[in-house]
Amino acid sequence: MSSTANNNQDRSNLIPFSSRLREGRALALDVWTIYNALNLPPDCINLGQGYMNFAPPKWITEAAEQALNSVAPNHYSHPRGRIRLREAIKNFYDPLFNRSLNVDSEILITSGANEGMYSVLTAFLEQGDEVILFEPFFDQYLPSVTFNGGKPVYVPLHPPASHIKKPTSDDWTIDMDELRRAVTPRTKIIIVNTPHNPVGKVFTRKELQGIADIAEEFNLLVMSDEVYDSLVFDNKEHVRMANLPGMWDRTVTVGSAGKAFAATGWRIGWLIGPKNLIQPTLAATTRIVFCSVSPLQEAAAAGLEQANQRNFFQIQRNEYTERRTVLTDVFDKLGLRYTLPEGSYFILLDISNVEFPEDYPFPESVMGRGRDFRACWFMAMEIGVSSIPVSEFYCEEHANLGEAYARFAFCKDVDNLKAAAERFQKIKKYIK
Repeated sequence: MSSTANNNQDRSNLIPFSSRLREGRALALDVWTIYNALNLPPDCINLGQGYMNFAPPKWITEAAEQALNSVAPNHYSHPRGRIRLREAIKNFYDPLFNRSLNVDSEILITSGANEGMYSVLTAFLEQGDEVILFEPFFDQYLPSVTFNGGKPVYVPLHPPASHIKKPTSDDWTIDMDELRRAVTPRTKIIIVNTPHNPVGKVFTRKELQGIADIAEEFNLLVMSDEVYDSLVFDNKEHVRMANLPGMWDRTVTVGSAGKAFAATGWRIGWLIGPKNLIQPTLAATTRIVFCSVSPLQEAAAAGLEQANQRNFFQIQRNEYTERRTVLTDVFDKLGLRYTLPEGSYFILLDISNVEFPEDYPFPESVMGRGRDFRACWFMAMEIGVSSIPVSEFYCEEHANLGEAYARFAFCKDVDNLKAAAERFQKIKKYIK
């Protein structure tokens, strides 16, 4: 071929990409990009993305600084994680799991909770194995499953009945018969998220026991995403799946320093489970990232070492309860229906009666998506408060189930939330 012909050839797609990217919705313009602060008005208050607008506690950042000024924490850590952090996790969680955790075989440090869960899926999924997800689900689960050859199977959390005027997250319910019907000979894993993102549901002991019974009957692994375990409100009991009878041997529990200590950018997570589940996962994570950020592991260790003596998590829960109240008070005053979360830091607002002009100048990125994408964009532009459309947390076939809701994050300082509450007064003229 002549150089001229070669120059005229379309060379933009010479190498085909893997089909797993399409199957995991990884190529679609994601919701975090659409509602990124750069795409919204400069003065829009961001209650969409679940990161804090305040710093981690000073005593934890000082520990990070101290680690950075030392020699050893600036170099590779063991793939299992730094021993100081593993020992801190053991000392903190031993009484919560009612057992003495082995720091060498039952605790694994990962590069954030996401990477930990990805490594579990890498370690245990064969091509075509099925993974049960409860909808709505944290969007990262889907590509993590499909990238590792798994097939997602969806079981819905049923929204509160319309006659419930002031629902809580407990009113989002599981149909155990529906869950049982979802199990096939190819089912390998159930992912449970409690406290739940985006609903804020704290699964009850009865619900978790029902899931456990099915896992035991069909010999399933349970990945229990408990990254919001320190954010449970209203004296609700956080039940750990691994503590239920017979479940330690088939459960990996996922934790997060980012959620616990307002340090989401540190990307320090951990897995707790029996050796037969942690050892294969260690083999996977060693080949994926080798090790996690060493100095920030030291800082996370300092956080867990001092949390109880400082009464940190109780104080933090009280602060988050106040933040939650700022939003629920304004929603109540405006007569808006919402789900009161009993855990995590998200509130689902029912936006089904928020009206917007059909000819509103929406960007292409929200067209062809659920109605909630347009409603959330409209509220960000006209009210000045951003949120996340909940249909993003459903599979494409069930996206319509989430269109009635927008997710607002209250992991922001009180002044920021009060400013958002003031702006919400504008929504009255758009409610039908």
